Amino acid sequence: MSHNTFGHLFRVTTWGESHGPALGCVVDGCPPGLTLTEADIQHWLDRRKPGGSRFVTQRREPDAVKILSGVFEDDDIRARFGGPVTTGTPISLMIENVDQRSKDYGAIAQSYRPGHADMSYQAKYGVRDYRGGGRSSARETASRVAAGAVARKVLGDGVRITGYLTQIGARAIDRARFDAGVIEENPFWCPDAKTAALWEADLDAVRKAGSSVGAIVEVVAEGVPAGWGAPLYGKLDAEIAAALMSINAVKGVEIGDGFAAAALSGEDNADEMRSSGNRNIEFLSNHAGGILGGISTGQTVVARMALKPTSSILTPRRSVNSAGDDVDVRTTGRHDPCVGIRAVPVAEAMLACVLADAKLRHRGQVG
Repeated sequence: MSHNTFGHLFRVTTWGESHGPALGCVVDGCPPGLTLTEADIQHWLDRRKPGGSRFVTQRREPDAVKILSGVFEDDDIRARFGGPVTTGTPISLMIENVDQRSKDYGAIAQSYRPGHADMSYQAKYGVRDYRGGGRSSARETASRVAAGAVARKVLGDGVRITGYLTQIGARAIDRARFDAGVIEENPFWCPDAKTAALWEADLDAVRKAGSSVGAIVEVVAEGVPAGWGAPLYGKLDAEIAAALMSINAVKGVEIGDGFAAAALSGEDNADEMRSSGNRNIEFLSNHAGGILGGISTGQTVVARMALKPTSSILTPRRSVNSAGDDVDVRTTGRHDPCVGIRAVPVAEAMLACVLADAKLRHRGQVG
């Protein structure tokens, strides 16, 4: 009942805390016969790990993954597949924590940090791990990225998932300058090189002030065939929204045009269609974000999530402690001035997990 598992046929259970000895996940339902190595997973973890630039937390974690179960290799397998393959049994992945500084949190052991889950965890469980937020820490998302690497194997090369930042604080990208080629060339996963340069100055000022800002992350999946998802209670867009909403600091999710669709007319919002021959359908727009009636249309799946500013800031904020006394809380330690930056690989991973599950469920129902 603690809800640490998500998915139906492709099921992911994550475990571990920010300052525990390790964290990880168990992926169940992965089909057998897929090549999978630690290097396959490490590639994606390296994109999320802390310390990558001055704009993220300086906690130094290598995020080195270990595969504990669910893959096998012998001479025959090596000859047939070129390396270890999944066996169809649960895949257990572990990432050790090696750079905890728990002493940074001694001052807030009995105080509730505004904007954090301290008070709500205490209210639910009657006990909480205050070191880095314990289970509520964004450190947990490393497990999701590892699971997402397995999900990408299930999806295959035909489905391409890309995430990027479209806004930090009040400054958004100019979509007229959108260039997917520059996303990996700046520390913000930004598709607009000019805006990325402006974000550098913005975040330097935020970081020096000990404050934080929010962000908007967009994640797209190209190559998703028509038919994935289910009507009503298994809608693909509902499951994507739930997966993205489960990421730390996310306070809003939209699919396609999302809230902007409310300002459109019916004529503008309708994604018109034309035949492209051989019974193939060509859409003339994609306001729906690649999903209609909860089922993929074959267009690019588009989702967007809004993240609040990091709650750990140096400016004192009014709060209370566990005894009910009024206190002022100032959070020290190593924190992201904008959690949206490292959330990009996490959003990609969660979308991959949802789509891998949708692929397997679709195959199970219609073949």
